Amino acid sequence: MSARYGIDTSILVRLATGDPEEGFRRTVRELTRLVEREGATVLASNQVIGEAYVALQHHYGVTKAEARSALKSVLESGLVTPLNGSAVFEALEATSGCGLLDRLIADDYRRAQLVTLTLDRRMAALPQARRL
Repeated sequence: MSARYGIDTSILVRLATGDPEEGFRRTVRELTRLVEREGATVLASNQVIGEAYVALQHHYGVTKAEARSALKSVLESGLVTPLNGSAVFEALEATSGCGLLDRLIADDYRRAQLVTLTLDRRMAALPQARRL
């Protein structure tokens, strides 16, 4: 069985921004080695994706749409995939209703077979979510 790795936020942000360039190249080189030579799977959790989404906006001044697009691009690259699969891509592509972080939170709870309780009416519209 091939190795499976989970990345942290710093790696996902580095891949999404390419900044700093030398660090980006080294990160891509090392991940490529793991994936192509060792057959490893490299995954990003919902928490890491959510933190990277906020970091891209806060530290790099990108819009929410630009942050979602950058994350989607990295997660489709073949180097890193979302731990929670296609639900993450659906959350990244959603442009109406609640935001990305709310969708990632609800997805984690749904996977744990929990109902999400919220005070937000838009989040309450998600599957297995309920307004308190």
